[in-house]
Amino acid sequence: MTLTPNDPRLLTPGPLTTSHETKEAMLHDWGSRDQNFIEMNARVRERLLAIANANDTHVCVLLQGSGTFVVEASLCTLIPQHGKALILVNGAYGHRMCQMLDYAERKYLVQETPEDQPPSIEELENQLKEDPDISHVLVVHCETTSGILNPIEDIAKIVKAHDRSLIIDAMSAFGAIEVDAKKLQFDAIMASSNKCLEGVPGVGFSLIRQSALEICKGNAHSLSLDLYDQWLTMTGTNQWRFTPPTHVIAALEMAIKQFEAEGGVSGRYKRYSENCRVLTEGMKDLGFAPLLPNHLQAPIIVTFKMPQDPTFDFQIFYDQMKNQGYVLYPGKLTVAPSFRVGCIGHLDKKEMLNCIRKMKIILESMGFNSVAENKNV
Repeated sequence: MTLTPNDPRLLTPGPLTTSHETKEAMLHDWGSRDQNFIEMNARVRERLLAIANANDTHVCVLLQGSGTFVVEASLCTLIPQHGKALILVNGAYGHRMCQMLDYAERKYLVQETPEDQPPSIEELENQLKEDPDISHVLVVHCETTSGILNPIEDIAKIVKAHDRSLIIDAMSAFGAIEVDAKKLQFDAIMASSNKCLEGVPGVGFSLIRQSALEICKGNAHSLSLDLYDQWLTMTGTNQWRFTPPTHVIAALEMAIKQFEAEGGVSGRYKRYSENCRVLTEGMKDLGFAPLLPNHLQAPIIVTFKMPQDPTFDFQIFYDQMKNQGYVLYPGKLTVAPSFRVGCIGHLDKKEMLNCIRKMKIILESMGFNSVAENKNV
């Protein structure tokens, strides 16, 4: 791993630790209308489609901003004013899609399950049977509120059987969990540069079925979030309507090259899964219990329950880990007090083991009783 010396190790769901080469790619200035940059845009769009095996059916639309920008843009471009969405919610990012549709004044229903449980496939099928007005189903692939991996294959089968449109927020899974457009029917899948592709923040992208996007003229409620118009411009010129994040695109292209060299989705999944295994086993040895069982846990970010031991103070633990070069992530659950530790980014098993060793030293200094009984870390 080619890490930049003295940079913190970000055990977060993104922004995350990037390689030295990805950072170096941003040291060059690019003109937004320069032919070299235009060609770079085209390469990035094609390579993103290839990750999902979607080049024959979908188009890639890039958008400035965070992942939330491209999710909102996708929803408000693809769902017409007369449409009606069913949102499968089991965490904060499902709720965020509800907020987006509130702002856009789109009709929607919510099928909600607890943060540590996947959506009910049976309930989904019943709702689609009972309400023919539902035009779109929205789901988060990996809900980083808990780290749960939602069963999008099963969801996609039901949605397809009822001839509805599926939109997937794959922000924290794209590039590490396989999504194959030839096997999984979806009309749009959204992600961003700064997650499992290991780029830097600043650009999101939506892979949209071309036949679905072609009928979306006039749907968007916002000029800057109109992906139909953005697609028309990019298709014609491979340029952006408004100032592009030039350095972010350059970093993303470098990150994709490294992603491909690692073996693509399968290679990244393997490394992240090993990171997740080492992290989870090490944290259990230290006395921390993961929220989710293994079969629901995505190798992206792991939620740990806050221990009952009165000697444990998360803020002290967080601050001291940060001083040691490791940045953790506060909890976001409503079902239980918790904190989270990420498995992704330009990190490997060696870094995860070192992180666990640092944790043990800090916890022992706090007098955390569970650690005193464990000598095998």
